[in-house]
Amino acid sequence: MAKSSAHGFALGVDIGGTFTDFALLDRVGGEIAVGKLLTDPGDLASGVMRGIAQILAENSVPAADVQVFVHGTTLATNALIERRGARTAFLVTRGFRDTLIMARECRYNIYDLEIDLPSPLVPRSLTFEINERLDAEGAVIVALDEGQVRRTAHQLVEQGVEAVAVCLLHSYRNPLHEQAVARILEQEAPGIAVSVSSDVVPDVGEYERASTTAANAYVRPPIRRYLEQLVTALEQAGTRAAPLMMTSEGGTISCETAMLYPVRLVESGPAGGILATTYFGATLGHDNLISFDMGGTTAKICVIDDGVPTRSSTFEAGRVYRFAKGSGLPLKVPVLEMIEIGAGGGSVAHGDELGLFGVGPQSAGASPGPACYGFGGDMPTVTDADLYLGYLDPVYFLGGRMPLHRDRAEQAIIKHVARPLKLSTERAAWGIHEVVNDNMARAAKIHCAERGKDARDYTLVAFGGAGPVHAYRVAQNLGIRRILYPARAGVMSAFGFLLAPPAFELLRADAAELDRVDLRAVRAHFAEMQAQGKALLQSAGVRASEVVVDREAAVRYRGQSSELFVSLPKGSITRRHLDAIRERFEAKYRAAYHRTNPRVPLEVVSWRAVLRGPQPKVSLHQTHSGRDARHALKGHRPVFFPEHSDFISCAVYDRYALSNGSCLQGPVIIEETESTVVVGTGARIEADELNNLLVTIVEGKGDAVAKKTRRKRGVRK
Repeated sequence: MAKSSAHGFALGVDIGGTFTDFALLDRVGGEIAVGKLLTDPGDLASGVMRGIAQILAENSVPAADVQVFVHGTTLATNALIERRGARTAFLVTRGFRDTLIMARECRYNIYDLEIDLPSPLVPRSLTFEINERLDAEGAVIVALDEGQVRRTAHQLVEQGVEAVAVCLLHSYRNPLHEQAVARILEQEAPGIAVSVSSDVVPDVGEYERASTTAANAYVRPPIRRYLEQLVTALEQAGTRAAPLMMTSEGGTISCETAMLYPVRLVESGPAGGILATTYFGATLGHDNLISFDMGGTTAKICVIDDGVPTRSSTFEAGRVYRFAKGSGLPLKVPVLEMIEIGAGGGSVAHGDELGLFGVGPQSAGASPGPACYGFGGDMPTVTDADLYLGYLDPVYFLGGRMPLHRDRAEQAIIKHVARPLKLSTERAAWGIHEVVNDNMARAAKIHCAERGKDARDYTLVAFGGAGPVHAYRVAQNLGIRRILYPARAGVMSAFGFLLAPPAFELLRADAAELDRVDLRAVRAHFAEMQAQGKALLQSAGVRASEVVVDREAAVRYRGQSSELFVSLPKGSITRRHLDAIRERFEAKYRAAYHRTNPRVPLEVVSWRAVLRGPQPKVSLHQTHSGRDARHALKGHRPVFFPEHSDFISCAVYDRYALSNGSCLQGPVIIEETESTVVVGTGARIEADELNNLLVTIVEGKGDAVAKKTRRKRGVRK
């Protein structure tokens, strides 16, 4: 990589559960350098700075030449999951003290008599009732008792509260009382971080609004401390870039905005991977994609149609039963829609009393990590199985910077799986590998089916440290015939950060039948949202003239409990826009449910404004000389393939040495520093000029053999 660039360098940093990834892009030359190191959960900022220093030194890039810095972190997510947030209080309208405890009063598993439900982030002892009341239209029924609020503020200080969430009834229609409470708290308890629901999530749905506001307050102090520490460290290191934070919706915001709305960061890493998937799909002419991101802890799957990932307005965090819908804390925040399952390199394998075994959702994480890491872990994981089967090179993991111990992996598999279940080590390792593949494929099938999609119509895009190892078998299980392995797949999310435009989404709830919408109020809502959004984007370095605004309405049939978002035409809001809303809603509803209900009135629930800055222009260029496949051959090693029912001598190639147009036939292993591509029998691999690999699985070849082998070898799932 060049030592300097007239337009500087862009740096993306993604903190994951096991590894922290780095992507350094020359903004003019298009060259990209990457790095990866183990996440230090005890000191995230120091770990990030060590990685930055390392990647800059390796590429002879001065810190002052880093002009764009985009960061995503699991800190907010982990604080919610591990309950390591701030001591938080909750202020509610009198009579609604148990909102967080009662939740939806639903059971995610109606047949489990001993079901565990998520505990509220705020205990009842720190929930305080406030004398005030608004009606559903926002009119004041009971005036706010300001003296009581002041007395409550003093109680919060005495009890050592660090943050407070304020969620008063119907505040989304009239924020007057919440704003007054916030002012009093700032006067009487200035050291406490205050989040009010009318600012964080001004939308209908009392419990979801309360849960989201409580989560925002709960993670504000640790996020603020971390970001302040990081900003200081970056300044001391000599970087000139104002740090930007990646959000769950696929945009970037300033650190100042992130400190106000940290709940927007919960899925920042996966969002970066989805953006990178979309970029490579567009570059290579694939519009319908399934993004398959498998790292050390989880696997994330997202369906992308016509080059556009699906968005959602809700997300669950901190699930009690990690991957059961309804078992977590609902967050009403914009996210790129995906399904997440407990299938990563660190997922732990275990047996049961029936002689069967499963994989995950428990993960060994970065510490102690898989047994083969040699950090004290002794439970068998997916990485241990992959190493034993020959898919990973013990001396080339992370480019040789982190040697693996095959003997420790073998001992863990024997002790915890093979011996208890009376299996050979080989069968036990292959069973772990196959079970996790099947789990991911079934999750992808469900995700596609729920959207009326057939996975076979898509190209699978595999990335993450473990994704390229498992993608071939996942694709076989799904009936997918095309797999794209982008270059530097192991750090795709960090690269995806560099593709994200500054963006922020705002919403105003104002429920009314479509024919009775108050156009003047709607225009006022959008004017307010656009002014607020532009101010937030300006803090991220965007000029007001560069901001693009997309307007949407959340619409449903009267009596329904869920909405569809439809876009609004440009121009000042008029009755013409309401006609367009009707037409677009009916078209979208018919596409989703194959029918409409013309006799039922339509209802607009809320209005949404999505503001974006300029899309970063990224053009990658070839960064290696490349040779033909013969010169890229590194050697051979024993690798297990079920089609052969045994270990065979498999060719291993250096991915960086493959030139444009190089063709290979499976079975084959292709290695790069951050990940390894494993391709079985019945596939053709072709490299392009950017070192991306496109795999085509020959119709039917290998599938029947693999299924027959599973039956013959008795591997049970």
